[in-house]
Amino acid sequence: MYTPNLYKNEDQEAIRTFLKENSFGILINQTHGKLCATHIPIELEMNADGQEILQGHLSKLNPQAEGFAENDQVLAVFTGPHAYISSSWYDHENVPTWNYIAVHVYGRIKIVDEEAAIASLKKLVDKYEANSANPVRIEDLSEKTMREARGIYAFEIEIDEIQATKKMSQNRDDTNYKNIITALEKTENPQAIAVAKEMSKCRK
Repeated sequence: MYTPNLYKNEDQEAIRTFLKENSFGILINQTHGKLCATHIPIELEMNADGQEILQGHLSKLNPQAEGFAENDQVLAVFTGPHAYISSSWYDHENVPTWNYIAVHVYGRIKIVDEEAAIASLKKLVDKYEANSANPVRIEDLSEKTMREARGIYAFEIEIDEIQATKKMSQNRDDTNYKNIITALEKTENPQAIAVAKEMSKCRK
């Protein structure tokens, strides 16, 4: 991912937090000479050796999985809030742009066994059912329902490299920076407001 130095995010703790809060990603690989991509939850976890990995699963009917054996290099893409930045918000003439946060994780993928797959599903369900009024638990599902779990490939990605971009108008002076935040808040667009909140945290 091309990122000018000014916008590179090298704060490892911030990147971890971002991945945990924006875990619905895009898994990309090459299968039979064709690029494939699937939109799925991909969770940042710790393996038994204390290494950070990504975990996820996809349907066995998805042809993308056929490429895992042929080419184990994969890319997982995660995106956060983003918004158009109008140059009319500056106190001088300039070009419009786009503010955004994105993380690319490169690594090697492997299919895990059924026991690890069920453990991965349990973590995923527990995470997203935590605030439910009537939380579902994998342990409580019937044997018939759990047969569907045999229709997935669960995987782990051993992380080779992380590239993170956080483009939040860092190149603007305080006056124009505040102007952008104010203008974003006025749009009433949830993505734009999320960018404004992120900018407010970056420079107070």
